[in-house]
Amino acid sequence: MVYTLAGALLAGLMWMLIDAWRGYRVRAWLRHGDLAMAPNMSGWWGVLAERARKLLRERERSIDASEQRLKDFLSAIQTSPNGVVMLDAQAQIEWCNQTAAIQLGIHPERDVMQRIGNLMRDPVFTAYMALEQPTESVVLEGRGHRVERPVRISVQRHRYGEGKQLLLTRDVTMVEQAEAMRRDFVANVSHEIRTPLTVLSGFVETIQTLRLTQEEQKHYLSLMATQAHRMQGLVEDLLTLSRLEGSPVPGMNQVLPMSRLMQSCEQEAKGLSASLGQGGEVSHHIHFVMNPLLAEAELIGESRELQSALSNLVSNAVRYTPAGGDVHVSVDQGVDGSLSIEVRDTGAGIAAEHLPRLTERFYRVDRSRSRESGGTGLGLAIVKHVMQRHGGSLHISSQLGQGSCFKLVFPASRWVRMRA
Repeated sequence: MVYTLAGALLAGLMWMLIDAWRGYRVRAWLRHGDLAMAPNMSGWWGVLAERARKLLRERERSIDASEQRLKDFLSAIQTSPNGVVMLDAQAQIEWCNQTAAIQLGIHPERDVMQRIGNLMRDPVFTAYMALEQPTESVVLEGRGHRVERPVRISVQRHRYGEGKQLLLTRDVTMVEQAEAMRRDFVANVSHEIRTPLTVLSGFVETIQTLRLTQEEQKHYLSLMATQAHRMQGLVEDLLTLSRLEGSPVPGMNQVLPMSRLMQSCEQEAKGLSASLGQGGEVSHHIHFVMNPLLAEAELIGESRELQSALSNLVSNAVRYTPAGGDVHVSVDQGVDGSLSIEVRDTGAGIAAEHLPRLTERFYRVDRSRSRESGGTGLGLAIVKHVMQRHGGSLHISSQLGQGSCFKLVFPASRWVRMRA
């Protein structure tokens, strides 16, 4: 009996020691929390360990899913066309995307935990950051801003969390330029129409109130007809631009033979030169030259638009080249298979600072000279739109005192050899 009791006590003690050892193993594992080190055992401690293993596995899956969502969110913000900068309560950079870094001139890694005010010292930005609750955005000069090539960045500040701030940036350069062009367009149209209307009104009043001889009436009517023709040309060009902007891209089922285009523009150029000269004679040296291999080439696109584009360039060359000067028009093929039409003159030339803006509506290098030549200020804008609609481009180069060169470049897909 004594031996049986001693054996039972010894067995109980052994079980308690084994159970304590199992508990110690589970406790040690829980302290580290590594699923790979989870003990494999039976009994209540095994049930507890398995339950803890499942909970830890679910927690790890939840953490992994949260981290993936955060990565996806940051990746989405990283690809956003707008900039995002996250600031802590001390206005230090916690994170920014690449767009904001480029626009504001900061480094997305090196400048982390740097005060934004130390990196951006623009007084306008400093004053904006000092506002307690800004309701509007502020526009700053962006990285790489130059007078001839402006860069304008809009910055909007929002508060969130415990004293943290969010800066949203957006490049508004094109928006501001478009708005400026719209204002200039309205002002220029009003001015261009008002001027001939004022002249017409004055002539009408003169004819109505004064007794004029037949010759004087004829003279005034001629001047009135000139102003009316000027307004008509302006309205027609405006309608052309409107049609170009609102029409679908020209299809591939229409063609215009290069030979016919060149002959038509050559006749126009000589006719205009004769009208500007004395005695009805052609007053310029006009040359139209084609690469013999392109004699049977055809442009693919809207014939009227293509005719208008080249006609505008040729007429400008004649108008702005003094009598006795040269106007040279040539057609050639590029190494990439493109087709180019080059219009070169020996006029006064154009200063380099004006070249980027020549295709803007109503932009003129010399307003008085342009009015004397009879231009509306819309010709090059029309040429640019025609080329864009046909997948081509307009290239302009010029030197003061030596003349200008305007080149139309059509991609290989927009011209073919003469079809049988």
